[in-house]
Amino acid sequence: MSTPRVAILMGSESDLKTMQKAAEVFEAMGVTCEMKISSAHRLPQQTADYARSAKARKIEVIICGAGMAAHLAGAVAAQTTLPVIGVPLASGALAGVDALYATVQMPPGIPVATVAIDGAANAAYLACQILALKDDGLAQKLEAAREASRQKILAASEKLSGR
Repeated sequence: MSTPRVAILMGSESDLKTMQKAAEVFEAMGVTCEMKISSAHRLPQQTADYARSAKARKIEVIICGAGMAAHLAGAVAAQTTLPVIGVPLASGALAGVDALYATVQMPPGIPVATVAIDGAANAAYLACQILALKDDGLAQKLEAAREASRQKILAASEKLSGR
């Protein structure tokens, strides 16, 4: 098995169903990834150590999914200069809006790219776009996926017109 290029972190096991969508995109694109549960609040030292060691382990992008306080992406971004993509997860009384605000509101110099609430698939596509800057094969796979999406929409439109 090849070395993972992307790390997918989540704050708890309940986040797996949503974050699995990122892993599915990576599988389709042929990008190796690893998944871990590492809470910024319950395992702060382990989370910091993981983030600090990511570059040495050849990780190129980190995706973090968390709900409610959603501190995971920010805690990870504070420990590495690798690109960090935050996925705010729908949970709690505010259905993910609190997680969105917590993920997107980072101080200058500690950015976290943020996708939509429960947007794990788009986080993976964004990570693939970052990796594709230096990987022509992956760039071609991304373009093929976009073309397949366009063709699917065109076919659906034609089918609707034929009613």
